This record gives sequence, structure tokens and C-alpha cells, in this order.
Amino acid sequence: MDRAVRHLSEAIRKAAARRRPLRIRGGGSKDFYGGEPRGEPLDVTVHRGIVAYEPTELVITARAGTALAEIEAALAGHHQMLAFEPPHFGVAATLGGCVAAGLSGPRRAAAGSVRDFVLGVRVLDGNGTALRFGGEVMKNVAGFDISRLMTGALGTLGLLTEVSLKVLPAPPAEATLRRACPPADALALMNDWAGKPLPVSATVFRDGELTVRLSGAGPAVAAAARTIGGTLVDAADAERFWSGMREQTDDWFRADTPLWRLSVRSSAPPLPIDGEHLLEWGGAQRWVRTTADTAVVRHAARSAGGHATLFRGAGRAAGVFHPLPAPLMALHRRLKHAFDPAGILNPGRLYPDL
Repeated sequence: MDRAVRHLSEAIRKAAARRRPLRIRGGGSKDFYGGEPRGEPLDVTVHRGIVAYEPTELVITARAGTALAEIEAALAGHHQMLAFEPPHFGVAATLGGCVAAGLSGPRRAAAGSVRDFVLGVRVLDGNGTALRFGGEVMKNVAGFDISRLMTGALGTLGLLTEVSLKVLPAPPAEATLRRACPPADALALMNDWAGKPLPVSATVFRDGELTVRLSGAGPAVAAAARTIGGTLVDAADAERFWSGMREQTDDWFRADTPLWRLSVRSSAPPLPIDGEHLLEWGGAQRWVRTTADTAVVRHAARSAGGHATLFRGAGRAAGVFHPLPAPLMALHRRLKHAFDPAGILNPGRLYPDL
């Protein structure tokens, strides 16, 4: 155990003994996400740096406080990438925050989520004990995969100290196409494309325009572009557009209206919620800017086979994430108690009573 991890472990042990909440924090770029952060800040950025990276093995291991930009730069030097296209939401974003938040970008529907690429983690539990789950190879888990359980847990089960991720080669060619159409037609097209052998890596529908990105070998991208049709977007404009979607710097996301993220069936029809709608991931992820009541939004999500999260906006104290059925919440409580018996790690970030 190196000096930084010993320091973090000692801080957790002292906090547990006093039952004093800790606010685990890296770059702070995801502070807006989840329940209101509370407790004494515990800075993870003291533990940073790439531990191992073997391009031929398609695996990178780094400490949790490592800047996400540093990792992506190292991968880009070998024409590789984090295929789940993680949003940074700020220059200070860290690897630990990326995994703890579990957020994926426009490529998620084609490539997979953060959780799909986590091979192994090292964590400190609520007693300050160092634990290791998973490994650094593609096939390393038999049984329940605890490393992936940590993904998206917002630090409520443990403090991530090190993460191993699978990486992928960057596509040699990309093209972005755009066409005007109504929402129902956009949904039909996206679901139709999903059932065909097309190299679709991202889709967005907003303001009456459907934008699709193709990624892969040059001939495959060119052939798919002819099949899909639409207007070809200039490469520089396309890069700005997809970056704006991933980082939510696009004008569509800048309104002060509460922003909801709904995960639903990709084939679900347009949702009956007043406000502005943006569709991603082939229709499976829907962003809604609305002042509608929480109950209305969550009922619409349930009716479409999914759930709703208050992504940005006021009212976090009432609960950000979709309420869980009692048996599932009981399982969450048992897991929380097993990993953090004193309840000191990021209390309330996931659910108010966890």
C-alpha cells in the first residue's frame, strides 16, 4: 500500500470510528450529479498516474485520481480509445469519477457502457480496508463481479483507488449524416438501422433533425452512408457536434429548465411530457427539459418500460434517481452495510437513506 492510499485509508478509519460522513471527491466535475454531496471532503487526486498500459493487450490500469484527459491522450497516441466515450463535464474530470458516476457518451449504444469495460478495481471500503476485485485481463471473473458493482455506485460502497479498463482501437474512418424528419420517423429509422449490419456509432434527434454517426473501415462507412442517406456534415462541425452532445456544452443543454434523463425502450413512441426532447442511443435514452411534476415524468418513463433520473436542476433533496421496489432497495441496504457499515461514504448521493 503506497503513501497516498495509506493516507486515504487512515482518513476513512478515523471517520468510521467517529461516524463522521466523508465526501469522496476527485476533480468535482460530477458534483451536480446524484444527491447533494455532504460530509468532510476527501481528496482522491493525491493518488494519480497511469500504472500500466499495454496497447497490444488493449488494457490500461490507472489510479483513480488520474485525469481522464491524461488517459485519453495516452490512448490516442496508440490510436486507441475509451469506447464508451465518457463525458468529462470539466477539465478536472478523473478516472475515479468517471467510473463512480457510470456515465457514458454518444457511443454507448454501439460499444457498451462504462460497466462493460471495467475489468478490475482496487477500493477502500468503509473500514479503510484495501480490497481488490477483478483483474487486468478480459476474462477474469467467475461468479458475482464486484468490480462492476462499484461502477455507478457514486462512491457509496467504497473509495476507488485503481481501475483497469478494456480499451478499443479508434475507428479508421467516420462520417456524420443529417436529415430533417418528425420524431416518429426518427424513432422508426433508428430502430430499423439497429437491426441491420450498419456501422452506426451514435444517433441524436433534436429540433426536427436526425443526426447519425458512422464509424469503421473506410469502405464500410462509405457504403453505409449511401444506404442511410442524408446530408454529409463537415468533419470539423461533426466533431464539435458530438463533443457538445457528450459534454452537454451544446446550446440545447444550456437552458435553466430542469434536465431529465429517461432510459426507455428504444421503440417507445414520443413521450407525453411537455417540454423540449432530445433522443439518443437509438431512442433508448431521452433527454427532456421540462418543468413538469416529478410524478408525471416518472410515470411516462415507467409506461415506456424504463426509469427517469433528474440529471440537473433543483429539488435534489426529494431524490434524484427513480425509486426502487422494496426488495431491490433492501438489497441496496444490505450491500451498503456490508461495504460501509458506519454509513460514512458519500451518504445520500445514490438514495437519501443510503
